Amino acid sequence: MWPKPFKITYSEIPEIRSIKPISFPVIINDLNLFSRYSSFTKLHRVVTYCIRFMKNCKAKNGSKQIGYLSTTELNESLFVLTRLVQSEAFRDEIHCLTNSKPISKKSKLYTLSPFLDDKNIIRLGGRIHNSHFNFDKKFPILLPAKHDLTYLIIKHTHKNLLHAGPQTVLAHLRNKFWVLNGKNSVKKILRQCITCFKVNPTEVTQPMGNLPEYRLKPTRPFLISGVDFAGPFLIKDGKLRNRKFIKAYLCLFVCFATKAVHLEIAGDLTTDCFLNVLKRFVSRRGLCQHMHSDNGLNFVGADNELKRIFKSIFNFNNDNPIMTYLNKNSITWHFIPPRSPHFGGLWEANIKGAKHHMKRILGNSFLTYEELYTVVVQIEAVLNSRPLTPLSSDPADLIALTPSHFLIGDVLTTIPQENVVDTPVNRLSLYKKLQQMLQHFWRRWSTEYISNLQNRTRWNSQSPQEIQPNTMVLLKEDNLPPLQWKLGRVSEVYRGKDNIVRVVSVKTSSGIVKRAVRKLCILPIDNLV
Repeated sequence: MWPKPFKITYSEIPEIRSIKPISFPVIINDLNLFSRYSSFTKLHRVVTYCIRFMKNCKAKNGSKQIGYLSTTELNESLFVLTRLVQSEAFRDEIHCLTNSKPISKKSKLYTLSPFLDDKNIIRLGGRIHNSHFNFDKKFPILLPAKHDLTYLIIKHTHKNLLHAGPQTVLAHLRNKFWVLNGKNSVKKILRQCITCFKVNPTEVTQPMGNLPEYRLKPTRPFLISGVDFAGPFLIKDGKLRNRKFIKAYLCLFVCFATKAVHLEIAGDLTTDCFLNVLKRFVSRRGLCQHMHSDNGLNFVGADNELKRIFKSIFNFNNDNPIMTYLNKNSITWHFIPPRSPHFGGLWEANIKGAKHHMKRILGNSFLTYEELYTVVVQIEAVLNSRPLTPLSSDPADLIALTPSHFLIGDVLTTIPQENVVDTPVNRLSLYKKLQQMLQHFWRRWSTEYISNLQNRTRWNSQSPQEIQPNTMVLLKEDNLPPLQWKLGRVSEVYRGKDNIVRVVSVKTSSGIVKRAVRKLCILPIDNLV
């Protein structure tokens, strides 16, 4: 009863579907091959090993390639890479050259006389065909200006030439490749070279800020002041023949409203000596409400001693004599950011002027304390007689407004006064005449001097790259070469009233420090494309 066997083909089985082979072409560009590697050498060798693996899969056992990569394999992989780039960047040009059609006049390759070689690579058809150079020199491979492979080749050439300049890199590059808009492409890569940037770093620039309110508000001279030190200067310890030479320092106080200057001599840089200088200043110029200074870390010649002074000011305890004196007299002390002398340009400019006169008067001579103090007071008179407004050649103009106009006739404790500017002179007493003269100076101050503060004489432009948190920067040091500057990351930014970042906190290997943006150099580590 067993049935007879029957035959059935594979295609007649109803449960099995028919399978049709389908091929999927793999495009290497979709694999982000060029952007996956930051080194041309690594990319070149990886592609070469991939091509060797493909050939070994097809070859028989006896003809497989093993061992080190040969020059032939490396050249073949380079042709593969350039064909991939050109097929992406010059698709229309390849189509025209393959079909023996003229290239469009709108094409970037129209003036380069391109042609396809036996490897289907577009090369430059130049005018040096009859020269004795090699084939790559006479007909270099064309590469687009903006492509990852072009950037990798330029960086590779720049590194092999020991970080040479753009002209040298471009000349060496054109021995084998012709990059469209090559000069700009090479300069773009070289601007982002970290090694070259460390040798010649670019500082961050911000527009000059607006003047603070206490620079524009008419107040009694030295009510808001700044202080700075200069020196040391060698003076004679007595008038004897075998006298010793000791150090003395110049302490400068400047008024923020009138630019008036007060100079004192400090015998040393101890806390007690600085406190005595401050007492002499207050006794002669009156109590001030606000005192501004730097952190004492950028002085030359007496750095360690100055650190001790300002560290004692920073130490807010009850036993500090300087803080006790400041609290007793209601003086508020303000510090500018560390290592940022341009924040204290007002007193830095006057220190420069005082040194200008002292170098020319003293020369190589050494004075006693009394003689030096006499010279310093005379220099103070000269600085307070400098004009605050530009002078003209018209003899009918008024006398130039100087800081001394605000010092003469004022008292140490100013009391409220009525406005007597427009009152006739014959109706005023002697005291009222002095008040009218002083108020006339303040009117000229508001009309002539304040108008001259409108212009931004420096730092009119802003850096194209805005500094933000997590930005990698170099900290500029005045006493170190650029290659030894510390590397840091911006942890916090501080914006001013004009919403511009001028001070930041930077995290370094030694901790978090606060610096002005003028002392920072942003590393060029952004993406190229």
